[in-house]
Amino acid sequence: MFFIDTMDLEGLGNRSYLAGGRRAAVAVDPPRDVDQVLTAAARRGVRIVYVVETHIHNDYVTGGLELARVTGAAYLVPAGAHVSFARVPVADGDTVTVDGGLDLRAVATPGHTPHHTSYVLREQGQPVAVFTGGSLLIGTVGRPDLVEPRLTEQLARAQHASAHRLAAELPDETSVLPTHGFGSFCSSAQTSGGDTTTIGTEKSVNAALTTDVDSFVARLLADLDDIPAYYTHMGPANSAGPAPVDLTPPAVADADEIAARLAAGEWVVDLRNRVAFAEGHVAGSFNFEADGRIATYLPWLIPWGKPVTLLAESPEQLADAQRELVRVGIDRPAAAATGTPRQWIPEGDGLASFPRSTFAGLAEHGTDDVVVLDVRRDSERAGGYIADSVHIPIHRLHERLGEVPAGTVWVHCAGGARAAVAASLLDAAGRDVVAVDDGFDAAAEAGLTVVASG
Repeated sequence: MFFIDTMDLEGLGNRSYLAGGRRAAVAVDPPRDVDQVLTAAARRGVRIVYVVETHIHNDYVTGGLELARVTGAAYLVPAGAHVSFARVPVADGDTVTVDGGLDLRAVATPGHTPHHTSYVLREQGQPVAVFTGGSLLIGTVGRPDLVEPRLTEQLARAQHASAHRLAAELPDETSVLPTHGFGSFCSSAQTSGGDTTTIGTEKSVNAALTTDVDSFVARLLADLDDIPAYYTHMGPANSAGPAPVDLTPPAVADADEIAARLAAGEWVVDLRNRVAFAEGHVAGSFNFEADGRIATYLPWLIPWGKPVTLLAESPEQLADAQRELVRVGIDRPAAAATGTPRQWIPEGDGLASFPRSTFAGLAEHGTDDVVVLDVRRDSERAGGYIADSVHIPIHRLHERLGEVPAGTVWVHCAGGARAAVAASLLDAAGRDVVAVDDGFDAAAEAGLTVVASG
């Protein structure tokens, strides 16, 4: 018998896997914080004998090198990937025995990257699952534009061919287990049809398998979304070989140090939920909710390498945020503090705050004397937008604050989370702001004029 354990990295929209038999296992695309993989192996009572990468990742820092080091496992990396550390290069067709009658076969599936490799898990020679990384996802495929713009169309065509190869070589009942596609921007589109799938299911629903190559490529390229800025740093970090992580608590900052760091132009990030932040916060601080997508949006917005101080309501919230951030290369906060906002400001200072509202509140107030700021991505705005609204995507706002017209700014996104981040940026810049904490569908329902895309 075999097992497959799935480890969800919800903040990154990814998954990693531990698969094996009674005594031994293989880890697939592990996260940088490898302790959870080790815990899963200990729970199963197995030894990790192989660590495999489907590709050099662009959206997170891998834990593969460290996991192989601490377990003594062989580290399998696609042979075409240029890396600066010792590893076992894997080529198409290479097979390793994991445990008894359980083996793993490498299948070259270029497209997401030129060297991308999937791994077929076989029991007694019969395929039972395929770890597809950024190749065949649930209802879609990994995006082909993260390596080099001049290669994008070529890689898109390769994605189509790779998907067809998997579909042709594997039985319909084979489970498809991708790394990307659960919110990761490495996916070319949002996944559809649930969170599990098989080769047979994908044959009927995945555009890569139901559409001719030219139509598929044209649609794929047209639908590509923005690329998070921090992706630029992930590939090189993974190729160089990431260092082990340090998840010990950061140095504690008192109110005076927090004020000094703000005065020096450093980022002070409040991890509390957006409702609590709006009600009262340290003036000049930014709000990235710890239970939101901090691992995507903080590294996307912050100038890379700028010191960051984290403010949390509890040590547990701080520790969770640290874990999320090391996965994307923000290794050590400059400092941190836990408690309440009153503890984070010098005695005699007041807290900053701003109001929250809904689209119904905006409709009741009227849009004539305010600035309506839409911070959704271009692809989202294309589906409809509020008439006369200003559009600056959230990941561009920090560098384009000067473009926001004068007046009170009512800022919205698709659901409220990014609007809260944007409101904190505007508030820190001294603007009067109202955060619209509402789903965009409510805009038309409230009577606001929503313009359909052109």
